Amino acid sequence: MSRDIYVHTWPCSYYLELEKRWVPGKLLLTSLSVRFMTDKTGGFLVDFPLANIVEIKKEASHFIFGAVTILEKDNVKHWFSSLQPSRNVVFHVIEHFWREVLLSQPGAAGGSSASPETKGKQLTGLMACSQKRLEDAARVLHFQGEQLDSIASGLDRMASDLDVADRLLTELESPSWWPFSFKFWKMPSDTELREGSSAASSKALGKEGIVIRIPVVISQRTESHVKPGRLTILVSGLEIHDSNSSLIHRFEREDVDDIKVHTRYEVSIRQRFIGKPDIVFHLISARMPEAIPVLEMQFSKKIEFLEDAMMLRSPGASSTAEKGHSVWQADPGEAEGSRLGGQGGAGETG
Repeated sequence: MSRDIYVHTWPCSYYLELEKRWVPGKLLLTSLSVRFMTDKTGGFLVDFPLANIVEIKKEASHFIFGAVTILEKDNVKHWFSSLQPSRNVVFHVIEHFWREVLLSQPGAAGGSSASPETKGKQLTGLMACSQKRLEDAARVLHFQGEQLDSIASGLDRMASDLDVADRLLTELESPSWWPFSFKFWKMPSDTELREGSSAASSKALGKEGIVIRIPVVISQRTESHVKPGRLTILVSGLEIHDSNSSLIHRFEREDVDDIKVHTRYEVSIRQRFIGKPDIVFHLISARMPEAIPVLEMQFSKKIEFLEDAMMLRSPGASSTAEKGHSVWQADPGEAEGSRLGGQGGAGETG
């Protein structure tokens, strides 16, 4: 495990089942494993591969304190609470890397090959968690759909009343001998024109070339609020979508003012404005090493490699790359340099 890459660390507490008490320390996520290091001794109480995880949940300890629980093989359950900056952040990041290990790199943990039955249980647990979240989202969308239907019905009635009023006013304002007054209110609106132009623009966007598309965990401004999604690098810019494939934001190539590479798994993208806050997205992904060379090629004059990521620069890009040290090869106590929307000025506002 000594060569594992430290992706992120979070202050938290771990529950010792045998002693019935909480121990303060740090939760460390690597590319292949999950660890817990105590503040008192600096030793590891927990160290297990991501591939051994059967289920990840958000639960409450004693019905009060929010916690993230991780269920291992053989029904070994770990409780992590008092998570900073929030339980939601830790849950989404760990789940993202667990998903990538199961679906993209099976058998990556420790070079061991899991049996088909065990791998099937892991995938089933992952699907069950995803199904529950989809069911919750479906209920919310159904309720919102009913509200939108009610609003649309009210707007239709208002439009009908306005049409009648417009027709009556037109007939009252027209001379009694004018034979075409009843046709004025039936003039076609520009709705069809707008719909036609919208369809044309959608077709135009669909023709753009996609260079690479990766799953990411997204945070914007507030590091306590994250959500899963994906980053799409196009020939003409960047697009950020949520897990429902809805477009959150699109950066044209000229809109991107700077890209900061914090670690090999984390980047921030910023668009500056004068007189209003900048648009800043912080992205973390297990597949970010695939996207960083593409971003460096597309935005060579706007990309900046911070100290923890200097070794990722292309050969010959900078002589200082050889001097950069890596946070994922450092001592666990030094691994706190990894951020999710925290340091490095990534959250600056204009």
